[in-house]
Amino acid sequence: MAKRSLQAVALAAVAGLLGLLVWDVVHKNDATGFVKQIAAGDKPAAPGLRLTPLGGGTPVTLASLRGKVVVVNFWASWCQPCKAEAPRLEAAYRKWRGQGVVFVGVDANDFSADGKKFVSKHGISYLNLADGHGSSVGRWGVTGFPETFFIDRSGRAVDHVPGEVKVADLRTGIEKALA
Repeated sequence: MAKRSLQAVALAAVAGLLGLLVWDVVHKNDATGFVKQIAAGDKPAAPGLRLTPLGGGTPVTLASLRGKVVVVNFWASWCQPCKAEAPRLEAAYRKWRGQGVVFVGVDANDFSADGKKFVSKHGISYLNLADGHGSSVGRWGVTGFPETFFIDRSGRAVDHVPGEVKVADLRTGIEKALA
């Protein structure tokens, strides 16, 4: 009798894990649809974003930035390409901020303390948000770090760069978002 009870519990656990796996696969496929739409030349609405700045304070939403072009860069302090692109992002921010372009860094799957050190070490002065658990990553279809998205004034994504962003990528994405 005990053996059958244990088998039933084990079977229920396996079924539960299988259900979670199926949900995860379906959820990720939905999110990567966002990236595929951008690649196809569509302009899908950017997913919501509500996170607290790395230094603390009031949560920031992407919706609060409507009316401005927004460059959203997902990064982590442990990511080598993120370190390489950091000076380019800061230079682009300084160049474009006078034209209504806002840069938002999202430090995901990382410790806040490490993110703060990264921002300080690389002299980053634009807004950076903490997403330690990576809660926003799935909605945006982020599959690795870094990834950069360009959002137009109406909140629609017009370009996406997976991997390390180059100066030409920044110029192209910002110009698309400004157009």
